[in-house]
Amino acid sequence: MSDKPLLTIEDVAKHFKVSTSTARAWVRQGYIPKNTYIKIGNTYRFDIDKIVAALIAASATPPAPPAGPEDPVSPVQLELDLHNPDNDL
Repeated sequence: MSDKPLLTIEDVAKHFKVSTSTARAWVRQGYIPKNTYIKIGNTYRFDIDKIVAALIAASATPPAPPAGPEDPVSPVQLELDLHNPDNDL
C-alpha cells in the first residue's frame, strides 16, 4: 500500500464521481481488485492509487472474444437421391 491514507468506500465514490452503491458494485463485480483494499469484518479501506492503476490497466486490455464455436456457421452438404424420388421424403 502507498503512504497515502486508506480511503472509505464513500471517498472512493467521491473520487470517481459515482454513487456509493456503484462503488460497492464495482467491488462485488471485481472492477476494483482485491489487492487494492483491505477488509476487516465489514470494514473496507481502499488504496486509491492502486485502484486507478488497476482500472487503467483493465481499460487498456482488449476485450476477450465471445465464447462459442470457432466456426459458428458451418456449411452443410445435402445429398439427394434423384434415381428414387420416394427416398427424398
